[in-house]
Amino acid sequence: MAEGWCKYESLLDGSLGLEDIALMNDAITVRGDNLAAARRMLEEKNGR
Repeated sequence: MAEGWCKYESLLDGSLGLEDIALMNDAITVRGDNLAAARRMLEEKNGR
C-alpha cells in the first residue's frame, strides 16, 4: 500500500490475501537489496 502497489480497500474487502501481501513484501525487499547492491558497485567502481 505504501509503495502504491495496491489500494487499502483491496486489503479490507479481501481482494488481496496474505499470500499477495507476502509476495509484495518480498518484492519490496528484493528491490531494496538490488538497489543497495547497485549502489555499492558504483561506489566501488568510483573509488568511494
